[in-house]
Amino acid sequence: MNRLFSFLYGTASYAACLATFLYLAGFVGNFGVPKSMDSPADGPWQTALMIDLGLLILFALQHSVMARPAFKRVLTRVVPEAIERSTYVLASSVAMLMLFWQWRPLGGTVWDVQGQLAKVLLYGGYAFGWVLLLFATFVINHFDLFGLRQVWRHLFGKSQSDLEFGTPLLYRVVRHPLYIGWLCIFWSTPVMTVAHLVFALVTTAYIFAAIQLEERDLIAKHPEYAAYRQQVPMIVPGMPRRVAIPPSARTAAVAK
Repeated sequence: MNRLFSFLYGTASYAACLATFLYLAGFVGNFGVPKSMDSPADGPWQTALMIDLGLLILFALQHSVMARPAFKRVLTRVVPEAIERSTYVLASSVAMLMLFWQWRPLGGTVWDVQGQLAKVLLYGGYAFGWVLLLFATFVINHFDLFGLRQVWRHLFGKSQSDLEFGTPLLYRVVRHPLYIGWLCIFWSTPVMTVAHLVFALVTTAYIFAAIQLEERDLIAKHPEYAAYRQQVPMIVPGMPRRVAIPPSARTAAVAK
């Protein structure tokens, strides 16, 4: 029963995450949702700005703190290891849903692109961001990233195992294609309101801070990542290349 519950919990967390992502697409893109990022302003802009910044900081803290190895070790003393990732995914969805619920539009327009071709290109950039984001998750391991692989293995009594370090497809061109997808999503808009600009600036700053934390953890877990980082650019894509990992780094990884 414990295995079945873990599997159902992981599946429900994944479903909640997918629903949150669908809502996020409409929230940022201003379509198909009752209240979007750029809905009409209501109330003093100073109050709205403080609330929005608080919501963004809350999400950033949840997303980063729960991703750190030290927090994972504490969490797995409370919940089974098999649902640690699913719990992270669920908590991230809750934090994002809180942002949707309490977000306060600010009013004001920073830019409003009128040219039809420019609009098409910007909407295309927004769509490209979502496609890249989804594709990048499958290039690594979509189901491990969202916790389904772990609960599936647990359901059949298999021990948990970490994925080996690899550099598939996109990851030979740039180290963080997922974050490129997010940046395209946040910045590709023909109408940039003040609220959207605040959202884009804060999330961009968070992305670059998160990269530093994430890469520190990756080097600790996969020593060969240090050599990979020296060869492949972080955000601005380079030419596809064959990544060379020194034998010493491979030996250290195997020893760990």
